[in-house]
Amino acid sequence: MTSETIVETPAEEPVVVKEKKKTDWKAEAKGIFWLVLAVLGFHSFVAKPFYIPSESMLPGLLVSDRLVVTKFPYGWSFASLTFHPIGFIPGRVLGHLPERGDVVIVTPPGTSEDYIKRVIGLPGDTLEVRGGTVILNGVPVKRGPLHYVDIPDYGGDPSADGLTCDPRVYPGALTEKPGGKNSCRLAIIRETLPNGRSYDTVESGYIWQADDYAPTKIPADHVFLMGDNRDHSADSRFSLAEKGLGGAVPWENLGGRAEFITFSLDGGAVWWNPISWLTSLRGNRAGTTLHPSRGG
Repeated sequence: MTSETIVETPAEEPVVVKEKKKTDWKAEAKGIFWLVLAVLGFHSFVAKPFYIPSESMLPGLLVSDRLVVTKFPYGWSFASLTFHPIGFIPGRVLGHLPERGDVVIVTPPGTSEDYIKRVIGLPGDTLEVRGGTVILNGVPVKRGPLHYVDIPDYGGDPSADGLTCDPRVYPGALTEKPGGKNSCRLAIIRETLPNGRSYDTVESGYIWQADDYAPTKIPADHVFLMGDNRDHSADSRFSLAEKGLGGAVPWENLGGRAEFITFSLDGGAVWWNPISWLTSLRGNRAGTTLHPSRGG
């Protein structure tokens, strides 16, 4: 009798074919939509980064400074929104006036642009500029002695409006140094407002279009804004046709308050060279407050 060895063959496991999961484009689009909405909401109601394209706020703000603007200090209006709507409702929600000396973002009437200027006059003030001196309610604003400041690593984005430290605008101010790290020597006068807040302004000599402004009473719910680079700033002293603000602006045209600088580039950065992003950084600018100091 022959014994047989029985070999059990394990049952074959069923082959499971996994179906490739299809992309839920509807869910992806929904996620992107809510993300964009959240960013726009944050920028419209809380804070937004801004870029400085011009020299109108020298010496405190340089071309190519990046800064943060908060949207809630004065309440909210159409100018607070990331995209300024046409045909807005006047006024502000939970609004209150800025303080003299605040640096603000403003939308010129009838436009969707953003300017950055300083609040000088408030509702009810009578404001005049005579020989470069601001006169508020018949009293000249305190001005310190003329002195000079060298702004190092002065450059700017070549695509920005205007030339940086243009010798036709600032004769003899540009000092060229090895490596292209130039400086701009500017004449400075420190100005102190009636509330004790002070800041530096650029004094370029007498320019009649900027240094003389007839007395005007600021209407209710309006503010008078000026750039710190007094002789080279299109602000409330200039008409809308001159790219200015056309006088005192309604307070609903204020989009927010400038708080501090995040970082700054001297204009030497190019997008295709990451190393240039680092070498173009202006030192000691990050974190610089844009609130004026108290006292002269």
